[in-house]
Amino acid sequence: MLVFLFLALVLLLFVAVTLANMVIEQVVTDLPALINAACEKSVIKSISLSMYAGLVATLISLVLGIPAAYILARKDFFAKGFVESVLDIPVVVPHTVAGIALLTIFGANGLIGAPLESYIQFRDAFAGIVIAMLFVSAPFLTNSVREGFQNIDPRLENTARSLGAPMWKAFLFVTLPLAARHIMAGSIMCWARAISEFGAVVIIAYYPMIGPTLVYDRYLSYGLSASRPIAVLLILVTLTIFIAVRLLSAGWRIYDKD
Repeated sequence: MLVFLFLALVLLLFVAVTLANMVIEQVVTDLPALINAACEKSVIKSISLSMYAGLVATLISLVLGIPAAYILARKDFFAKGFVESVLDIPVVVPHTVAGIALLTIFGANGLIGAPLESYIQFRDAFAGIVIAMLFVSAPFLTNSVREGFQNIDPRLENTARSLGAPMWKAFLFVTLPLAARHIMAGSIMCWARAISEFGAVVIIAYYPMIGPTLVYDRYLSYGLSASRPIAVLLILVTLTIFIAVRLLSAGWRIYDKD
């Protein structure tokens, strides 16, 4: 057990020290730069865009991922393992590669982008940011929700249906609430992964700039001193929201499985 505790401590320190060092160093050595970054309109706009696009990607993931997760949790069918593997591919594919793949589909000459060009633009547009975030983050939600559905005894649904509830009603009022904690956890991870995405986004939609793209752009243009305050600000904002959502979801004990 002591070995496990030591290894866990090493992992914790690796993450915490890396982030804390950058934040503390910025605050101690150049606090005015951090304050200026927090007041700069382009920085506020890019971080807000990251949050909003990530939220939209998460909502789309919920609409598409919950039905997919339910089918994968409840049904056995031919090539199910293949389907699960395909849905998990975005987790392992290099994200610059994902961006190029998305561009060939949603670009002006792409399979989907070409017929929709008169109605919606994906290249260097908000829609392109969302689909890039959606592609890389959706598996986190789908896998979490699938696990939640798998932990629910199907007899509970069958009991509701035997009492006269149609399938949709049993799902909506029995299954979905029991999986609420997994849905919340998956949504948090999906949103967090979406707003942290860079590789796929920068390929298909460099503009308008989201937070990670702005950090990269400032680093290339002006160096570390110009990019670090924005990076620190992005860490502080996302960490604050992430902790707040975690604390709220921690109170959902009513949905815990006995």
